[in-house]
Amino acid sequence: MSGNKAERIYTDVRPKKFLGQHFLADEGTASRITEALIPSDEYADVLEIGPGMGVLTKYLISMPFKLHLVELDRESVAYLKEHFPELENRIIEADFLQMDFSLLPSRIAIIGNFPYNISSQILFKVLENKDRVPLLVGMFQKEVAKRVISPPGNKDYGILSVLLQAWYDCEYLFTVDASQFHPPPKVQSGMIRLTRNARTKLACREVDFKKVIKLAFNQRRKTLRNSLRSAMLPERLALLPYSTLRPEQLSWEQFVELTLFIFPERTSEPD
Repeated sequence: MSGNKAERIYTDVRPKKFLGQHFLADEGTASRITEALIPSDEYADVLEIGPGMGVLTKYLISMPFKLHLVELDRESVAYLKEHFPELENRIIEADFLQMDFSLLPSRIAIIGNFPYNISSQILFKVLENKDRVPLLVGMFQKEVAKRVISPPGNKDYGILSVLLQAWYDCEYLFTVDASQFHPPPKVQSGMIRLTRNARTKLACREVDFKKVIKLAFNQRRKTLRNSLRSAMLPERLALLPYSTLRPEQLSWEQFVELTLFIFPERTSEPD
């Protein structure tokens, strides 16, 4: 799609910098994104975050799901109600990060071209509701997308990588060039798909698991013996597993083992 045509599509709603809006302007990419939303018996409802002017919505509305939209921008909400009247009762004017998930269906897939300025927060919100979100298909800044799917030992591997990979199968689908957006962002974008795995609990308490991961990565250049010193009794440091490794070298399973070592009296009982 030419740049001129892309601009003509988006004359009705002005992209707002403070909301991080970059409207996707390529129909082929929009179709490809929605095709990544694989039908499953795991869910019948789909929530699109930040639909803007509905470039994804117009494809999603014909798919075999009950579609819900959440949009913070009032101008976009007005546009969506006018152009998708059949969805009017399922357009939620709200900030997704502040939404009460209990008001949504008990199982709901998520899709969206997510604002870069809150994309990591969206993923943490999904993690908080992981038993309600069996699938996420999303466009992120490429740097964030690479972080999510990065394996241990890679410089992109971090807190999000460990937490998401414990609960989801994470796939990088494709890269989207900045020229396919209006206005073009200064970075490339990456599409990822997260599919909830069958894991229902960890061997350790989840609150301890998160604490250990955050402590370790807060000083990611240090070895685990040094970065976790504040969480452990000095006499136990010599026994610390993986003590000479840095946090980006450990898989999520090894972080579970590490958590059990630091908090041996705590198991996976409810937090």
